[in-house]
Amino acid sequence: MAVILGILLGFLRYSLPRFLKRNFIINLILDAPKFPPPIAWIPFVILFFGIGNTASFIIVFIGVLPSIVTQVYDGLESIKLEVLQTARSMQLSKMKMLRFILIPAILPQLMTGIRVGFSMGWMSIIAAEMISGQSGLGYSIQINRINLQYTNMIYDMIAIGVIGYLMTRLLYLLEARMAPWK
Repeated sequence: MAVILGILLGFLRYSLPRFLKRNFIINLILDAPKFPPPIAWIPFVILFFGIGNTASFIIVFIGVLPSIVTQVYDGLESIKLEVLQTARSMQLSKMKMLRFILIPAILPQLMTGIRVGFSMGWMSIIAAEMISGQSGLGYSIQINRINLQYTNMIYDMIAIGVIGYLMTRLLYLLEARMAPWK
């Protein structure tokens, strides 16, 4: 959900008139929310959604969304004006422009945003499980900490690292198939 909404919000921000894109207040409003770490949102999420999986999903969503929006927007802004003017002069429909010009142009940056977002989301889910979870590796670390089972905590941390690494490798493979020109 964060990837889909992030792509849409990135395109929406790109479609703003140039004078709004350059406005300090607008940029402050659009950029400032991405700086508080997802972990800082945990107390508010627990307050509104309680303890459990829903809270964890929301924390992950908050962790993933900003990097996707930022990378899509930056990718669109980095497309050379000449490319866009050429596509417009060829009278490409908006759908063809999207399919053949915009999506391929932003795909490498989008995949970077997904990888960064995944990393933030993975760290966020572990932190959320430590604070409000009832299962998962973060929860296991907390239980092992309370029970003074430090060896098990190390195993949990190794598992977190290996799973994160393997999932990142899968994202690199997906990127190689989707954007072989990168």
